[in-house]
Amino acid sequence: MNENTPQDLLEIGRVGRSHGVKGEMYISLTSDRPERQQAGITIWISNVAYVVQAIRPSNDRWLVFIEGIHSPEAAAALTNQLIFAEPIDDDDALWVHELVGSRVVGIDGTNYGTCTAVLDNPAHPIIETDLDVLVPLPFVVEYRDGEVRVNPPLGLLELSNDEEAAQ
Repeated sequence: MNENTPQDLLEIGRVGRSHGVKGEMYISLTSDRPERQQAGITIWISNVAYVVQAIRPSNDRWLVFIEGIHSPEAAAALTNQLIFAEPIDDDDALWVHELVGSRVVGIDGTNYGTCTAVLDNPAHPIIETDLDVLVPLPFVVEYRDGEVRVNPPLGLLELSNDEEAAQ
């Protein structure tokens, strides 16, 4: 067991249904990091640490064997539980948990509010703020000390506000 507490961990997926008679289960990962998709990693489900013994892709999910889970009943008991893991140390990555709560400011100093969520979108994620502003992630130019600096094209954010006012 690792000394991390659940507060130190990040949500990385959800347990699906069991598969087969040996305790294998489907999981859906919300993380695309290769570090999350390999045997030997430690994950937490219901505040219990488990080691992934084997993992392989299966369509849009993953099939996994987890240490200590050896029956379909044991696997089924974890169905729909969230999966957590330790944060990955990567200075070049911009993490959702770092963005939420950060001030969103234009390069011209315009305050767009505080990031309340990062919305999943087929094209790219979108920052949502408490001022009902949506900023596509490609327009983030810098993140530093709780502040996200953005450079959206002229008129993009005004267009969304004009549409709301017209309704």
